[in-house]
Amino acid sequence: MFGRLMHNQPDPREIDQAGGGEAYDRQDSVFVDVREPEEWAEGHIPGALHIPLGELARRSDEVPAEGSVITVCRGGVRSLEAVDILRAAGRDDVKSLAGGMLDWAKAGREIER
Repeated sequence: MFGRLMHNQPDPREIDQAGGGEAYDRQDSVFVDVREPEEWAEGHIPGALHIPLGELARRSDEVPAEGSVITVCRGGVRSLEAVDILRAAGRDDVKSLAGGMLDWAKAGREIER
């Protein structure tokens, strides 16, 4: 972790906001929001699949098998855990949205309530 901070290298499990926005616009990725229901109700990415992090391991079969997956949370920490859970379940093309919904909103991206 210290080396990452020193060199400011991105986590290879993440996709940045620009890349996430492009994937959303292309509609070629499944967004999986791992926040709690109350957070989801405050606003989420339109079309995202909602599976709270604590349920993801047992509900991973609900994530469509085709296409890449982008996990989302509030700030980008829980979604990194979600990447690990989905990869352990056999998914390879999974990334976490860096900065989560906070940065998605700051970028002016679409939010559904």
